[in-house]
This record gives sequence, C-alpha cells and structure tokens, in this order.
Amino acid sequence: MIENVFEGVLWGSRWAILLAVIFSLILALGVLLVTTIDAIGLVGQMLSYFDLSLTEEVRSKMRLETIADVVGIVDGYLIASILIIFSLGIYELFLNKINKAEGSEFASRLLLIRSLDDLKDRLANMILLILIVKFFQQALNTKFTNAIEVLYLAVGVLFVAGALFLSARAKSPKIAKVEEK
Repeated sequence: MIENVFEGVLWGSRWAILLAVIFSLILALGVLLVTTIDAIGLVGQMLSYFDLSLTEEVRSKMRLETIADVVGIVDGYLIASILIIFSLGIYELFLNKINKAEGSEFASRLLLIRSLDDLKDRLANMILLILIVKFFQQALNTKFTNAIEVLYLAVGVLFVAGALFLSARAKSPKIAKVEEK
C-alpha cells in the first residue's frame, strides 16, 4: 500500500513541470513582444537613412548599425522560438500529447518530440544558430586595427563553419557515407 501511494505521488509530481511550461511560454511571449518593439523602432530608424543631408561616412555607419540591429532582432526571435519549442517539448514528454500538433501537417517537422534526445537535438540546433548570429553581430561591431585581428576573425569563421559542418554531419547519414568512400 505504501508503495502504491509513493508511486502515485511520484507519478503525479511530473505535473510540477507545468511551471516550466508556463513560464517558458510567458518568457517567449515577452521576448517576442520586446523584439517586435525593437523591430518597429528599427524600421523608424531606417527611414532616417533617406535623409539627403547625410554624408557617406554617416550612411556607412548607419548601414553597419542597421545590419547589427537586424541580427539582434533575428537573435531575439530565435530565442523566443527556442522557448516555445522547449515548452511544447517538455509538455509532450512529461504531461501529455498535444492533440492539435498531431493533426497539423507541419508539426512533425518542428514540434513532435518523442524523447529527451529529440528535444535536446532541436534545442542544440537552435542554440548553435543563435551563437552563429551573435558571432556575426560581434564581427560587424568590431573595428579591426591590424592584420592579427583579421586573422582571429578568419579563425572564428573557420570554427563556425566547422560547427555547421559537424552539426549537418550528425543529422545526415549521407554526408558521413560520402566521406567514408
């Protein structure tokens, strides 16, 4: 009898994960809202680019700042996406199937999580994408003063390319088979 009660309590404790689901969704919506407000503000800033009195030096600086801001906005939307995928994934793993997702034609490409490994893989790919976006944003904001700094950037780009290659290789057995031949 004690074992049955304990197992019942233990099994019911999985509902505590609902807090993570709820707060991940709240955070995702918050990040979406903040990022959208930033995007609207950026559109307003972009309109000032058409001011004919601007010098080419100011335009060039505005271009770089705009690209960096766009990358930051993409980063914000990616973070919101991660939080939503995380929420859906842990809900499906711990609590219940999402019936609406089962009937959707695109859910299988994105949301149907069957194991912790599925969730981990999807989150890892999104995090890799965010790191690449952040690297790009930092590279745009960096002022290079000598050749060694440009070499460091090239090494960084090489590492990013390597991470993308290894990520694609892990997902696709075709790449691994081509290399074995």
